[in-house]
Amino acid sequence: MKYIAVITGASSGIGREFAYAIDQSMSSIDEIWLIARRKDRLEELSEKLSHNTRIISGDLSSRITVNRLQALLKTEKCRVRFLINAAGYGILGDFESGDRRDETGMCDLNVRALTDVTYVCIPFMGKGSRIINLASSAAFVPQPGFSVYAATKSYVLSFSRSLNMELCGKGIYITAVCPGPVKTEFFNIAEKNGTRTLSLKKFAMTTPDVVVKRALKDSLAKKEISVPTFLMRLFRIMCKILPHSIIMKITSMIYK
Repeated sequence: MKYIAVITGASSGIGREFAYAIDQSMSSIDEIWLIARRKDRLEELSEKLSHNTRIISGDLSSRITVNRLQALLKTEKCRVRFLINAAGYGILGDFESGDRRDETGMCDLNVRALTDVTYVCIPFMGKGSRIINLASSAAFVPQPGFSVYAATKSYVLSFSRSLNMELCGKGIYITAVCPGPVKTEFFNIAEKNGTRTLSLKKFAMTTPDVVVKRALKDSLAKKEISVPTFLMRLFRIMCKILPHSIIMKITSMIYK
C-alpha cells in the first residue's frame, strides 16, 4: 500500500507551499501527487521536493482530469493520507459587468471541481486521513463586488463542516482554511479588470507559509476551521455578532 498526499493548485501560491511543507514534515507519506494546469511549473516544483512525486497536469474544471486522478488511484493501490484542495480563483468587480466565463468558471473550479476531487478520493482514505479545503474569510459573509467568489467559498466552508461531521466517525477529518488576503498570484487574476482593488489587503496581507503552517497544525488537531491571522479571527467574530447587512456595507467601502 502506497501512502500519498494529493494537492490541487500545486503550481503556485498556497498549493505549492503545502507541497513544500508536506515534503519537509511528513515522513509517513510515500509520494506527493501534484495537480494543476501548468505542467512546467509542476515539473519545476517536483525537482525541489525530496519525496517521489506524480504530476497530473490538466484543468480540474474538466472532468477528464478528475477521471484521470480516479483511474490512477485505482491502479496504483493508494491510501490518500492528505487531500489538499487548493485550486481556485476569484475575480473582483460587479457581477453584471463581469465576464460570463470568469463568473461561471469560479463556480466550476471553486465548487464543482473541489467536490468532484473530494468524491473520488474519499474511497481511498481511511482512519487518520485528512482533507484540507481552501475556503476564505470571504466565506463568513456575502461580499458585494466579490459576489461569486464569496458565495463559492461559503459553499466550501459549509461543505467542509458537514462532511467533517459525516466522516469523523471513520477517522477522516476535514478542515476548512479561511485566510484573508495572502501574498500570492491570486490578486494578479482578481484585479485583472482594473476596476477595483481590495484596499484591505494593504494592511491585512499574510504569506502562504503562515497559512499552511497553521492549516496543518489545525488539521492534525482535528479542527474543522483554520483561520491563520488575528485580524481574520476578529473578522469572523464580527460576522457572528453584527447583522450581515451592516458588514456588507462596511466591506463595500473597502473596495475602491
